[in-house]
Amino acid sequence: MVEMRKPIPIHEAVSKVMNYSKLGSVENVPINECDSRRIAEPIIAKHPIPPFNKSPYDGFALRSVDTEQASLHNPVEFEVIEHTGAGFVPTKKLQKGQATRIMTGAQIPEGADCVAMFEICQTYERDNKNYMTIKRTMKKGQNIIDKGSEVALDETLIEAGTYINPGVKALLATFGYSEVPVAKKPVVGVIATGTELLDVHEELQPGKIRNSNAYMITSQIKRAGGKVIYFGKLADEFDSSYDTIEKALHEVDILITTGGVSVGDFDLMPAIYEKLGADVLFNKVAMRPGSVTTVAVRGEQLLFGLSGNPSACYVGFELFVRPIIHRLLYSEKPFLKCIDATLLEEFPKPNPFTRFVRSYLEFERGKVCVRLAGMDKSNVVTSLAHTNGLMVLPGGTRGYKSGADVEVLLLNEHEGQQEF
Repeated sequence: MVEMRKPIPIHEAVSKVMNYSKLGSVENVPINECDSRRIAEPIIAKHPIPPFNKSPYDGFALRSVDTEQASLHNPVEFEVIEHTGAGFVPTKKLQKGQATRIMTGAQIPEGADCVAMFEICQTYERDNKNYMTIKRTMKKGQNIIDKGSEVALDETLIEAGTYINPGVKALLATFGYSEVPVAKKPVVGVIATGTELLDVHEELQPGKIRNSNAYMITSQIKRAGGKVIYFGKLADEFDSSYDTIEKALHEVDILITTGGVSVGDFDLMPAIYEKLGADVLFNKVAMRPGSVTTVAVRGEQLLFGLSGNPSACYVGFELFVRPIIHRLLYSEKPFLKCIDATLLEEFPKPNPFTRFVRSYLEFERGKVCVRLAGMDKSNVVTSLAHTNGLMVLPGGTRGYKSGADVEVLLLNEHEGQQEF
């Protein structure tokens, strides 16, 4: 039986959910399809970078010892015995008084230990041979990029769980990862409940509203890195709702329902959880919005019952579902990143429970500032369009004045933090 609703602290609720977090499966995808995925295995350097000593400039590779007597009034002559461009391997070892004409990125020839740039050298031809002179001394290792100076062999370059951005993709290509091991996207099912819901294409009718939650949640799932199966909307009828939910559980890793988790006459989810044999972790959280957020577990599957109110549904997803998805994707930092910001307007509303205010972050005179994204009510949908953060106002506070320091959870960051 579902226990009487007693709100638990938000941190306790998050902890209860994360007790069921786990790593997901791994799949290999072509490198051109790995964008915005997460690496499932550490990427190790298969070779040093650079793989050989190379020149950072166009110039002449030579032996520094041969320049010891060079000066403005005593130019030292070298015979140029080879010309090496980038991508070519030098074939001649330098002896005393010899140099190799070398291009940027080319391999340093055997025997050479420095590179003199073209700008400090004079070149000429004599007796069908090429020569160059230099009027200054060179040091051993001068103008040489050493083998392995950027990356050593077997060095760990990317940790598992790293989000693949263009820079990460460049590294993968550098080390020959034509196939990339990524975390398989968890399959998240979505069901919207409520007889009052219309499909997006339907005309408004008396007493009805269009189903916005399903489209919002599917977008949040995709942003978090999951794969969506939308099972449609359900009327407030127990048997058909139970059958749909029970069948859906066979196709998904996680199931989200929106609506039906309150205590009204037509809120069916508590009874459905009971018939499914799912253990309810909690059914009320000391938070606003989304206090009726309910989470249950059946076997290894988590069932998230989110509020039917759009803003409450949105917040519930970000606090509870997102970190579970990110752990399945191997992230070591699954929680929303929290930063300090300055509040730019008053928020006089008291906060008996911890409140998560839909907010908009901006920069002003070098400071991170935050404003309300719109009307702060759980049933409001318009403010969500402008929301890029959730301002966290602890329970027990009695409103905030403009200029106050507050904490804000970032919604659009790929990398989060280790703890909630």
